[in-house]
Amino acid sequence: MTEQLHNIVDTAVAAGSFKTLAKALTAADLIDALKGTGPFTVFAPTDTAFAKLAPGVVDGLLKPEAKDKLVALLKHHVVEGKVTAQEAEGKKLSPKSMQGDPLYIDGSNGLSVNGAKVSKAGIACTNGIIHVIDAVLTVKAAAPASGAAPIKA
Repeated sequence: MTEQLHNIVDTAVAAGSFKTLAKALTAADLIDALKGTGPFTVFAPTDTAFAKLAPGVVDGLLKPEAKDKLVALLKHHVVEGKVTAQEAEGKKLSPKSMQGDPLYIDGSNGLSVNGAKVSKAGIACTNGIIHVIDAVLTVKAAAPASGAAPIKA
């Protein structure tokens, strides 16, 4: 029996470990965008990753007055286009996030993005792929590792 693919949002919700991310996407009005045609690459922090943030940070970001900050934070986890684990293997890449800042993907020793470890790579969706990460990416990215090449996803 072949497993049916779903869009990025429905895939993340079905996984059960992205409740905080789903709540944040709803608060930021980004659900429809990530259900769109794509393709997108989403570096998705788990509920455990969000729990590592300082107490009150998530609740503060979910408030209506913090919507702009929340949108920027969430868009920093998304690349327009597909960036596969195979493409990054053994390389250092720096695609631009939808927020506008570069992400620093290091595939030289496992796979990481801006220092967050990818715990599960390449979850296929109808409109892109999800890479599960163990931390929430901050909007102000660290400097690229030496040899990081900008890519156009």
